[in-house]
Amino acid sequence: MTTTPSGGAQDVRRKRLLFRAHRRGFREVDMIFGTYAEQALAGLDDAGLDRFEALLGVPDQEIYLWLQGKAPVPAEHDNAIFAAMKALCNRKNPTWND
Repeated sequence: MTTTPSGGAQDVRRKRLLFRAHRRGFREVDMIFGTYAEQALAGLDDAGLDRFEALLGVPDQEIYLWLQGKAPVPAEHDNAIFAAMKALCNRKNPTWND
């Protein structure tokens, strides 16, 4: 991947991931992913971006069950990125995009 004059490949990747996070197609999951992305993407390193991108590839219904604690999280997705998104769901009276 080559860098671009507007901030490099990492910035382009973060913008692409942010766009995808807000437009998954399942409103509740869009809010969770979008909120997490707004708050955390800027601080993630390559490995963190890889883990987030892998979670973006999981079907909405499946990840929603994981976030609700109604299905076990597979080991390959049970990481700090997922834990931070689940913590968003567990906040008392969550407000999205704050």
